[in-house]
Amino acid sequence: MFVGIDHGTTSMRFSGDGIHWKISREDARGFSIRDLDPVFSLDRIEGIGITYSMGDNFSAITPIHKLQNRGLVSRSGAGKHIGGGTRVFDEIGASGIPAVVLPGLHRMSPTDPRFKAYSHQASPEKIGIAYQAVQDLGSDVVVSDVSSNTVTLLVKDGRIFGGIDACIFAPGTEHGAIDVLGIRKVDDGEWTANEAFLHAGVTHTLPVEEQIPAIAMFSAMECASMLLLAPHARVALAGSLAPRVADEVRMLLGRDVRVYDEWCASDGIALIARDVFAGTRTILGLDVEM
Repeated sequence: MFVGIDHGTTSMRFSGDGIHWKISREDARGFSIRDLDPVFSLDRIEGIGITYSMGDNFSAITPIHKLQNRGLVSRSGAGKHIGGGTRVFDEIGASGIPAVVLPGLHRMSPTDPRFKAYSHQASPEKIGIAYQAVQDLGSDVVVSDVSSNTVTLLVKDGRIFGGIDACIFAPGTEHGAIDVLGIRKVDDGEWTANEAFLHAGVTHTLPVEEQIPAIAMFSAMECASMLLLAPHARVALAGSLAPRVADEVRMLLGRDVRVYDEWCASDGIALIARDVFAGTRTILGLDVEM
Protein backbone atom coordinates (compact mmCIF):
# COMPACT_ATOMS: atom_id res chain seq x y z
CA MET A 1 0.00 0.00 0.00
CA PHE A 2 1.09 3.55 -0.74
CA VAL A 3 -0.23 6.43 1.35
CA GLY A 4 -0.66 10.04 0.26
CA ILE A 5 -0.74 12.87 2.80
CA ASP A 6 -2.32 16.23 1.98
CA HIS A 7 -1.26 19.15 4.20
CA GLY A 8 -4.48 21.08 3.70
CA THR A 9 -5.55 24.45 5.02
CA THR A 10 -7.71 23.03 7.81
CA SER A 11 -6.89 19.30 7.96
CA MET A 12 -4.29 16.66 7.26
CA ARG A 13 -5.82 14.09 4.89
CA PHE A 14 -4.46 10.58 4.37
CA SER A 15 -5.35 8.21 1.50
CA GLY A 16 -4.30 4.69 0.58
CA ASP A 17 -6.00 1.79 -1.23
CA GLY A 18 -9.32 3.61 -1.16
CA ILE A 19 -9.09 4.25 2.59
CA HIS A 20 -9.48 7.83 3.80
CA TRP A 21 -8.68 9.38 7.16
CA LYS A 22 -8.24 12.96 8.28
CA ILE A 23 -7.28 14.90 11.36
CA SER A 24 -7.54 18.63 12.00
CA ARG A 25 -4.27 20.51 11.92
CA GLU A 26 -4.80 21.44 15.56
CA ASP A 27 -5.27 17.80 16.59
CA ALA A 28 -2.32 16.78 14.42
CA ARG A 29 -0.02 18.53 16.88
CA GLY A 30 -0.29 15.30 18.92
CA PHE A 31 0.07 12.94 15.92
CA SER A 32 2.09 9.74 16.26
CA ILE A 33 3.04 7.39 13.44
CA ARG A 34 1.19 4.71 15.44
CA ASP A 35 -2.05 6.59 14.71
CA LEU A 36 -1.88 5.22 11.16
CA ASP A 37 -1.82 1.58 12.27
CA PRO A 38 -5.56 1.12 12.97
CA VAL A 39 -6.42 2.83 9.68
CA PHE A 40 -3.85 1.57 7.17
CA SER A 41 -1.82 -1.07 9.08
CA LEU A 42 1.77 0.11 9.29
CA ASP A 43 3.25 -3.17 8.12
CA ARG A 44 1.33 -2.85 4.83
CA ILE A 45 2.65 0.63 3.97
CA GLU A 46 5.35 0.34 1.27
CA GLY A 47 5.86 4.07 0.74
CA ILE A 48 4.44 7.49 1.54
CA GLY A 49 4.03 10.69 -0.44
CA ILE A 50 3.72 13.82 1.68
CA THR A 51 3.31 17.56 1.23
CA TYR A 52 4.32 20.31 3.61
CA SER A 53 3.40 23.99 3.52
CA MET A 54 4.63 25.87 0.41
CA GLY A 55 7.45 23.46 -0.50
CA ASP A 56 9.44 26.32 -1.98
CA ASN A 57 13.14 25.51 -1.51
CA PHE A 58 13.22 22.47 -3.81
CA SER A 59 11.72 21.68 -7.19
CA ALA A 60 11.95 17.89 -7.61
CA ILE A 61 10.11 15.09 -5.83
CA THR A 62 12.65 14.21 -3.15
CA PRO A 63 13.14 11.63 -0.37
CA ILE A 64 12.19 13.17 2.96
CA HIS A 65 15.62 12.66 4.52
CA LYS A 66 17.33 14.70 1.79
CA LEU A 67 15.44 17.94 2.47
CA GLN A 68 16.71 20.93 4.38
CA ASN A 69 14.32 22.93 6.60
CA ARG A 70 11.47 20.55 5.63
CA GLY A 71 11.62 21.91 2.08
CA LEU A 72 10.89 25.53 2.98
CA VAL A 73 12.73 28.76 2.35
CA SER A 74 11.10 30.12 5.49
CA ARG A 75 8.05 29.44 7.68
CA SER A 76 7.01 33.05 7.22
CA GLY A 77 4.62 33.87 4.43
CA ALA A 78 0.98 33.45 3.47
CA GLY A 79 -0.96 31.03 5.62
CA LYS A 80 -1.79 30.04 9.17
CA HIS A 81 0.97 28.40 11.20
CA ILE A 82 -0.44 25.80 13.62
CA GLY A 83 2.14 23.05 14.11
CA GLY A 84 0.14 19.98 13.09
CA GLY A 85 1.72 19.70 9.65
CA THR A 86 5.18 20.00 11.16
CA ARG A 87 4.42 17.20 13.63
CA VAL A 88 3.14 14.87 10.89
CA PHE A 89 6.14 15.62 8.66
CA ASP A 90 8.64 14.89 11.43
CA GLU A 91 6.85 11.71 12.50
CA ILE A 92 6.87 10.40 8.92
CA GLY A 93 10.55 11.32 8.56
CA ALA A 94 11.49 9.47 11.74
CA SER A 95 9.33 6.42 11.05
CA GLY A 96 11.70 4.54 8.75
CA ILE A 97 8.96 4.13 6.15
CA PRO A 98 10.23 5.21 2.70
CA ALA A 99 8.75 8.63 1.97
CA VAL A 100 9.02 11.27 -0.72
CA VAL A 101 8.03 14.93 -0.50
CA LEU A 102 6.32 16.84 -3.30
CA PRO A 103 7.53 20.37 -4.06
CA GLY A 104 5.40 23.42 -4.57
CA LEU A 105 5.47 25.43 -7.79
CA HIS A 106 7.71 28.50 -7.68
CA ARG A 107 10.48 30.23 -9.62
CA MET A 108 12.75 27.15 -9.57
CA SER A 109 9.99 24.94 -11.02
CA PRO A 110 9.95 23.83 -14.67
CA THR A 111 6.81 25.81 -15.50
CA ASP A 112 6.39 28.34 -18.29
CA PRO A 113 8.67 31.30 -17.48
CA ARG A 114 5.84 33.80 -17.77
CA PHE A 115 4.23 32.42 -14.63
CA LYS A 116 7.42 33.26 -12.75
CA ALA A 117 6.40 36.90 -12.71
CA TYR A 118 5.12 35.79 -9.29
CA SER A 119 7.34 34.03 -6.77
CA HIS A 120 4.87 31.25 -6.03
CA GLN A 121 2.30 29.44 -8.17
CA ALA A 122 0.88 26.64 -6.02
CA SER A 123 1.46 24.63 -2.87
CA PRO A 124 2.49 20.96 -3.20
CA GLU A 125 -0.85 19.23 -2.63
CA LYS A 126 -2.12 20.76 -5.89
CA ILE A 127 0.34 18.45 -7.69
CA GLY A 128 -1.62 15.52 -6.28
CA ILE A 129 -4.90 16.95 -7.54
CA ALA A 130 -3.43 17.52 -10.99
CA TYR A 131 -2.01 13.98 -11.13
CA GLN A 132 -5.38 12.44 -10.28
CA ALA A 133 -7.11 14.61 -12.90
CA VAL A 134 -4.61 13.65 -15.59
CA GLN A 135 -5.15 9.94 -14.87
CA ASP A 136 -8.87 10.44 -15.40
CA LEU A 137 -9.15 13.17 -18.04
CA GLY A 138 -6.02 13.09 -20.18
CA SER A 139 -2.88 15.13 -20.69
CA ASP A 140 -4.47 18.61 -21.03
CA VAL A 141 -6.34 19.64 -17.88
CA VAL A 142 -7.23 22.83 -16.03
CA VAL A 143 -7.76 22.15 -12.33
CA SER A 144 -9.23 24.67 -9.89
CA ASP A 145 -9.02 23.76 -6.21
CA VAL A 146 -11.73 25.68 -4.38
CA SER A 147 -12.04 25.78 -0.60
CA SER A 148 -10.54 28.11 2.02
CA ASN A 149 -8.56 29.52 -0.86
CA THR A 150 -8.64 29.06 -4.63
CA VAL A 151 -5.68 27.87 -6.72
CA THR A 152 -5.80 26.92 -10.41
CA LEU A 153 -3.28 24.88 -12.41
CA LEU A 154 -2.82 24.08 -16.08
CA VAL A 155 -1.38 20.75 -17.22
CA LYS A 156 -0.51 20.81 -20.91
CA ASP A 157 0.83 17.81 -22.83
CA GLY A 158 1.16 15.99 -19.54
CA ARG A 159 3.37 18.63 -17.91
CA ILE A 160 2.46 21.31 -15.41
CA PHE A 161 2.45 24.52 -17.43
CA GLY A 162 1.76 26.97 -14.60
CA GLY A 163 -0.46 27.97 -11.72
CA ILE A 164 -2.28 30.91 -10.17
CA ASP A 165 -1.76 30.95 -6.42
CA ALA A 166 -4.27 31.91 -3.74
CA CYS A 167 -2.80 35.34 -2.98
CA ILE A 168 -2.89 36.48 -6.62
CA PHE A 169 -6.42 36.24 -8.03
CA ALA A 170 -9.51 34.27 -6.96
CA PRO A 171 -10.66 34.30 -3.32
CA GLY A 172 -11.76 31.31 -1.31
CA THR A 173 -13.86 31.38 1.82
CA GLU A 174 -11.02 32.60 4.06
CA HIS A 175 -8.05 33.78 1.97
CA GLY A 176 -7.47 35.85 -1.12
CA ALA A 177 -5.51 38.59 -2.83
CA ILE A 178 -4.70 41.67 -0.77
CA ASP A 179 -6.75 44.57 -2.13
CA VAL A 180 -6.64 48.33 -1.44
CA LEU A 181 -8.34 48.00 1.95
CA GLY A 182 -5.86 45.32 2.99
CA ILE A 183 -2.92 47.43 1.83
CA ARG A 184 -4.18 50.37 3.87
CA LYS A 185 -4.56 48.23 6.99
CA VAL A 186 -1.02 46.92 6.53
CA ASP A 187 0.35 50.42 6.02
CA ASP A 188 -1.52 51.64 9.12
CA GLY A 189 -0.05 48.82 11.20
CA GLU A 190 -3.48 47.31 11.88
CA TRP A 191 -2.65 44.01 10.12
CA THR A 192 0.43 42.18 8.97
CA ALA A 193 0.48 41.27 5.28
CA ASN A 194 -0.31 37.69 6.25
CA GLU A 195 -3.31 38.83 8.29
CA ALA A 196 -4.53 40.77 5.28
CA PHE A 197 -4.30 37.58 3.20
CA LEU A 198 -6.14 35.62 5.89
CA HIS A 199 -8.99 38.15 5.86
CA ALA A 200 -9.39 38.47 2.08
CA GLY A 201 -11.74 35.54 1.57
CA VAL A 202 -15.43 36.07 0.89
CA THR A 203 -16.42 35.10 4.45
CA HIS A 204 -14.82 38.37 5.52
CA THR A 205 -15.78 40.56 2.57
CA LEU A 206 -19.27 39.65 1.29
CA PRO A 207 -22.79 38.94 2.59
CA VAL A 208 -23.56 35.25 2.96
CA GLU A 209 -25.84 35.10 -0.08
CA GLU A 210 -23.12 36.49 -2.35
CA GLN A 211 -20.21 34.37 -1.19
CA ILE A 212 -20.60 31.16 -3.22
CA PRO A 213 -21.58 32.97 -6.47
CA ALA A 214 -18.49 35.15 -6.13
CA ILE A 215 -16.17 32.19 -5.56
CA ALA A 216 -17.71 30.39 -8.54
CA MET A 217 -17.25 33.44 -10.78
CA PHE A 218 -13.61 33.95 -9.87
CA SER A 219 -12.80 30.24 -10.14
CA ALA A 220 -14.37 30.21 -13.62
CA MET A 221 -12.34 33.30 -14.54
CA GLU A 222 -9.11 31.56 -13.51
CA CYS A 223 -10.10 28.49 -15.53
CA ALA A 224 -10.93 30.67 -18.53
CA SER A 225 -7.54 32.38 -18.33
CA MET A 226 -5.79 29.00 -18.38
CA LEU A 227 -7.96 27.85 -21.30
CA LEU A 228 -6.45 30.67 -23.35
CA LEU A 229 -3.25 28.62 -23.28
CA ALA A 230 -4.89 25.23 -23.91
CA PRO A 231 -8.37 25.72 -25.43
CA HIS A 232 -9.16 22.02 -25.66
CA ALA A 233 -8.17 21.16 -22.09
CA ARG A 234 -10.66 19.43 -19.86
CA VAL A 235 -11.70 21.31 -16.72
CA ALA A 236 -11.86 19.88 -13.20
CA LEU A 237 -12.86 21.29 -9.84
CA ALA A 238 -11.56 19.97 -6.54
CA GLY A 239 -11.75 20.96 -2.90
CA SER A 240 -14.53 21.16 -0.37
CA LEU A 241 -16.50 23.78 -2.33
CA ALA A 242 -16.25 22.06 -5.73
CA PRO A 243 -19.75 20.54 -5.66
CA ARG A 244 -21.30 23.85 -4.58
CA VAL A 245 -19.74 25.96 -7.34
CA ALA A 246 -19.78 23.38 -10.14
CA ASP A 247 -23.08 24.32 -11.79
CA GLU A 248 -22.22 28.01 -11.88
CA VAL A 249 -18.73 27.30 -13.25
CA ARG A 250 -20.22 25.07 -15.96
CA MET A 251 -22.62 27.82 -16.99
CA LEU A 252 -19.96 30.53 -17.04
CA LEU A 253 -17.47 28.45 -19.03
CA GLY A 254 -20.07 26.91 -21.34
CA ARG A 255 -18.56 23.45 -20.90
CA ASP A 256 -18.71 20.48 -18.59
CA VAL A 257 -16.40 20.17 -15.61
CA ARG A 258 -15.32 17.12 -13.63
CA VAL A 259 -15.98 17.45 -9.90
CA TYR A 260 -13.69 15.87 -7.31
CA ASP A 261 -14.13 15.77 -3.56
CA GLU A 262 -11.85 16.78 -0.71
CA TRP A 263 -9.80 13.56 -1.03
CA CYS A 264 -8.54 14.28 -4.54
CA ALA A 265 -5.19 15.66 -3.35
CA SER A 266 -4.30 12.82 -0.99
CA ASP A 267 -5.57 10.23 -3.52
CA GLY A 268 -3.35 11.76 -6.21
CA ILE A 269 -0.35 11.93 -3.87
CA ALA A 270 -0.80 8.23 -3.08
CA LEU A 271 -0.72 7.51 -6.83
CA ILE A 272 2.43 9.59 -7.18
CA ALA A 273 4.08 7.63 -4.34
CA ARG A 274 3.09 4.36 -6.00
CA ASP A 275 4.59 5.40 -9.34
CA VAL A 276 7.73 6.96 -7.87
CA PHE A 277 8.56 3.85 -5.85
CA ALA A 278 7.86 1.75 -8.97
CA GLY A 279 10.61 3.65 -10.79
CA THR A 280 8.91 6.61 -12.51
CA ARG A 281 11.39 9.48 -12.72
CA THR A 282 9.19 12.27 -14.05
CA ILE A 283 5.79 13.29 -12.67
CA LEU A 284 3.87 15.96 -14.65
CA GLY A 285 7.24 17.34 -15.80
CA LEU A 286 8.75 17.39 -12.30
CA ASP A 287 11.94 15.40 -11.83
CA VAL A 288 12.15 12.64 -9.24
CA GLU A 289 15.42 12.57 -7.31
CA MET A 290 15.87 9.20 -5.60
